[in-house]
Amino acid sequence: MPPSIPSSTLEDSPDNILLAGSQLLAASYATPRSLGNRLRLYILKKYYPVRNVLFCFGEGALIFLAINLAYLAMSSWPIYRIDAAANGSRALAVTAVFQLSLYFFDLYNLDNIGTRSAECLPRITRAFGSGCIVLGGIYYLVPEMVISTTVFWASYLAICLFIIGWRLLYGTILQRRLFALPVVILGTGKLAAEIVSEIEGKHHSGYKVAAFVGQEPPIDNPHKAPLFTDHDQLLGVCHKLGAERIVVALDDRRGSMPLNDLLHCKLQGVEIEDGITFYEGITGKIMVTKVNPAWLTFSQGFRSGPIRYLIKRLTDIGCSLGGLLVSLPVTLVTALLIKLETPGPIFYLQERVGEKGKSFKVIKFRSMGQNAEKNGAVWAQKNDPRVTKVGAFIRKTRIDEIPQMWNVLKGEMSFVGPRPERPVFVDNLTKSIPYYTLRHSVRPGITGWAQVCYPYGDTEEDALRKLEYDLYYIKNLSVLLDFLVIFKTFKTILRREGSR
Repeated sequence: MPPSIPSSTLEDSPDNILLAGSQLLAASYATPRSLGNRLRLYILKKYYPVRNVLFCFGEGALIFLAINLAYLAMSSWPIYRIDAAANGSRALAVTAVFQLSLYFFDLYNLDNIGTRSAECLPRITRAFGSGCIVLGGIYYLVPEMVISTTVFWASYLAICLFIIGWRLLYGTILQRRLFALPVVILGTGKLAAEIVSEIEGKHHSGYKVAAFVGQEPPIDNPHKAPLFTDHDQLLGVCHKLGAERIVVALDDRRGSMPLNDLLHCKLQGVEIEDGITFYEGITGKIMVTKVNPAWLTFSQGFRSGPIRYLIKRLTDIGCSLGGLLVSLPVTLVTALLIKLETPGPIFYLQERVGEKGKSFKVIKFRSMGQNAEKNGAVWAQKNDPRVTKVGAFIRKTRIDEIPQMWNVLKGEMSFVGPRPERPVFVDNLTKSIPYYTLRHSVRPGITGWAQVCYPYGDTEEDALRKLEYDLYYIKNLSVLLDFLVIFKTFKTILRREGSR
């Protein structure tokens, strides 16, 4: 038996064995203790589970294979071998364009794989149609990349068949939880219920609930996982059910944390994961209402330093200068249309709260009539009557945000970060939402993790949900995450989502 330890030693402190998000690995590849598994953790970190990456790369490989098979079918092996390099580069171009088209049509959302096939087929057709238009432009600029009409249509047919088959297979695997990693949930209360809800709601999480350990029946147990009431059975339950991870999801740990049993399991190779950390990994957000200061203090992340600051600042300057230059024609046309539609200034300056709680004036194209807030500040509404016709369009396309790149150049904002809020709303939200002021520990952004993960909201509850994503961003701040947010923002803009 392991030595006894005081219950206060580990109480309320998270287990930091793995990087946040590591629990998203599927059991089909390796056990959490293997070298290959740890290497995948290092490479992928926490932004995308392996199942998403496998699905994307697998589909890309099939598209590439279909094109090369079409080339091979239309010629003999000696000829194909001679032109293999050129044909490969053409196939890579088509693969990249088609996959980007599928992404921007939201066809890499694994929550929908296999569940809405009737809706996916027309969207796949539209995605490939858009991809063909892009390829037409590429072929005009680089004629050497052109694929013959016969090869293209033969490969297009093969691509459609391969993709449909791949998606049906992958959807079946996700829905039936094949190769999912079984976990044991220590706890049966509200925290455990929220974790179970996320696991069951995300077919691609790579997990399934094998059992609960607790004194009361679980609040949420859709698949009737067995309940064990004796903590001494923890290791035996894990071995019996093949579970190599225990998620500690106790609502109240005082006097109820079986530390000796957990330590014994850990020494036997079972991973022990704090419930809030596990939840963070599979959702990309932090449970604001359940974390305590100790978790925030001792958890991995929330790092800052001069090198990180310098890289982010240089990236912001480069992106804003390039963005202002590229968007100059759009800026001139928008300014003219605003001036022609309604009297008043072209730009709208509004006070917002920035880094360290300092106020600044955010610059936007004016999208409302003059004196739109003469009766005081209010949340933006759907079909807001204050918005002009031009304003509705530039809001929907996010053109009204372009001038904020001047705020980025001035150092008041960043390209990516929590969206800055107005002082009157900040004062109210600080009183009602825990840790709300933490979002002011970094520069606010033109776009952010919350904006690409959560729809537009105009209530206090929405502010709380967005804070969960904002804290995740601040905790995991990196250049890679910034570029991921920017990439997702392009899709949001093209699909005209989340604006009012």
